[in-house]
Amino acid sequence: MTAAISIVILKLISTYLGKSGYGAYTTVYEFLAFFAIIADFGIFQIAVKEMSAYPDRRREIFGNIFTLRICLSTFAMLLSIAAAFLIPKYSGTPIPLGIAIASGTTFLTIIFGTLSSVLQVDLRMQWNVLALIAAKFVALGWMVVTIFRWLPEDPERGFFQLLVAGIVGGLLQVLITFLAARKSTEISLRFDFKFWREILAKTLPYGAAVLLATIYVRIDVILLSLLRSQEEVGIYGVAARILENLAVISIFFLNSALPAITRLFQDNREKLKQLLQHAFDFLILIGLPIAVGGITLAYPIIALVSSPEFLSNLAENFYGSDIALQILLVAMLFAYLGNLFGFTLLAGNQQVKLMYVNAAAVIFNVVSNLVVIPIWGFRGAAATSVASQIFVCILGFFFLRRMIDVSFTLKTAGKACLAAAAMGASVFWLQPHFFNLFGGNKSLLLLIPVGIIIYGTALILTRAITPEMWELVRRRNEKT
Repeated sequence: MTAAISIVILKLISTYLGKSGYGAYTTVYEFLAFFAIIADFGIFQIAVKEMSAYPDRRREIFGNIFTLRICLSTFAMLLSIAAAFLIPKYSGTPIPLGIAIASGTTFLTIIFGTLSSVLQVDLRMQWNVLALIAAKFVALGWMVVTIFRWLPEDPERGFFQLLVAGIVGGLLQVLITFLAARKSTEISLRFDFKFWREILAKTLPYGAAVLLATIYVRIDVILLSLLRSQEEVGIYGVAARILENLAVISIFFLNSALPAITRLFQDNREKLKQLLQHAFDFLILIGLPIAVGGITLAYPIIALVSSPEFLSNLAENFYGSDIALQILLVAMLFAYLGNLFGFTLLAGNQQVKLMYVNAAAVIFNVVSNLVVIPIWGFRGAAATSVASQIFVCILGFFFLRRMIDVSFTLKTAGKACLAAAAMGASVFWLQPHFFNLFGGNKSLLLLIPVGIIIYGTALILTRAITPEMWELVRRRNEKT
């Protein structure tokens, strides 16, 4: 639901702000993401772990972590605001003031995450979900009013009101989570500085890895905003936002698999290898159709979620968001596999190795972007994202192999490639016929389920989905 609402928000904002305005909007949140990681630094995961391990010390642990994150968040947001006003390229644009406003949203998001740690421990995450969805709806409503009330009369004021919408939604999100969390534990501020040092020491390797991952994933937008125009940032930002919503699929799946991976590291290495093979196959089976289908339908997808000015016009040598989306979808496929290797390293307590991988990726990404962005603009940034994810995959697999003797068979992957190729060819051939019969948006909404049916049928015919997989699903359903 939040992904669907995010797509609606993307459509509204990109349409009414245009390329330059949406470029500024994207820059604001991408810039803040770098500083937000200072306040995160893996503390959420440590909070859940510590409260689960020592339930009798829950109030003490939560109170200190809550206070620590408030202090870190305040420092990070003030630092981001100061840095924004000092960057010459942003001078005279709405970006610095926009960052100052949107920092409130980021601060509230971090507080929301901290309160959610209590709900995570007690397995009461339905309140987290309720808060998240409610906040999205409220922010969307504020944006709709802004677009039809402020933007036509005062575009600059409307731009800032779009950012205020995030604060309004964030306040509701924190309120709902606070009311739910205080039923489980006392919400108070504690200042045990010895405990703070212990927590920061525990999170240092993983926090550094998360920080580096944030840099190599998001640095392309920042460099693009500094080296090229806001129009290019806007074009690239539309595609990047779609990818953010697709990227969570692998994260959701791997979060679910992480406890089993961690347990099997200690109990049964052979079963661990089988589980990793199943995870590898699943990510390929899911990632390939998304990538192939998205590449095939990139033009109508961008037409649906944005406005015509974001679409390519090759006759006039103009490259739009559809080109960026096609390139970034390749990066997404490799990111799925890279996430698998990274989560496995984390489960095996190899956070330091994960930090090495991400540090190398940062160097590779920054150097590559500095070379290609001045020449090819956002296309160069997108291509660098592909190369970076391949680089991370290779390094992640290298360290994984050194930790556990695992190899992945490509039998299922090969069949998935055939199924995805059949789907892509069919959709490509059907696209103009559907467009003539049903029109633009309707044809897209019909082509997607048709593509799913073709892909699923091809998987069954090629036996890419094996009887063993069906048996695993059946047994899991029986347990549930």
